Amino acid sequence: MRTLTKDRALVEKLFHPMGVDGVYARSQQYEDVVQALQALISRRRPAGAEVLRFPPVMSGRQLEKQGYLNSFPQLLGCVCCLHGSDAEIGAAVEEANRGADWTLQTSSADLVLSPAACYPVYPLAAERGTVPENGLLFDVAADCFRHEPSRDIDRFQSFRMREFVCIGSPAKVATFRDEWMVSAVSLAADLGLPQEMDRASDPFFGRVGQLMAANQVEQALKFELLIPVRSEGGPTACMSFNYHRDHFGKTWTLVQEDGETAHSGCVAFGIDRLAVALFANHGTDTGDWPESVRALLRLN
Repeated sequence: MRTLTKDRALVEKLFHPMGVDGVYARSQQYEDVVQALQALISRRRPAGAEVLRFPPVMSGRQLEKQGYLNSFPQLLGCVCCLHGSDAEIGAAVEEANRGADWTLQTSSADLVLSPAACYPVYPLAAERGTVPENGLLFDVAADCFRHEPSRDIDRFQSFRMREFVCIGSPAKVATFRDEWMVSAVSLAADLGLPQEMDRASDPFFGRVGQLMAANQVEQALKFELLIPVRSEGGPTACMSFNYHRDHFGKTWTLVQEDGETAHSGCVAFGIDRLAVALFANHGTDTGDWPESVRALLRLN
């Protein structure tokens, strides 16, 4: 494996800091690779998957119902706005002009910043009624947010996520995830990226969260594809493979034709992490990348 490109070189070549850790303007070269990755993933889309593209915000009440606030409150971003009459909003503006904190006058707009691309799909699927015998497949994507301020090049606060989601019987979901874990290793190898697969857990909040994380690892509910990205430290999770069991099925009353609660699972592609991994491992000039990688991504 070649020496990883240093974090600072990546930032200077590909990004423009925007005054907040983990938030960047992105260069044309970087976006060209992101678009190439998106197109490559589209070519690997499961047959019959329905394509849905979500906005960067979703219903706060829906996310609460799905348990995110209890499990990951430290990561959640809420959309707040100035409400009230013109006079009340004007008064808040005047307070700001006098140097006061105008955000103290805001209140929730019942919107949150989407923390993952798949969360909006489950209530949509539930509205369609019984889950068909052959299950449901979706290709979803969204700009996501998690409150994790960091200067590490592999941890943005605002990032792109792409997911393939399967809803159906336990056997169907398990097969879907297992097949994609094999495919992901092959995909990373074709991209010239060293990788390893390992059990993982989500960053659950608090002491109870520690027990939930341990249970998640013990029951092999989450795996991650780890790729070296930063010049120091361990490899970075660039894809994840998640089995939710019947969590979303119970939450949204997703029922199969045999009357059993549907299970679900997803394959998540961290688009920005994968793009950064490519630059970190192959260099900041795409013209110098291995020809096989350039051909796979169809880079000119």
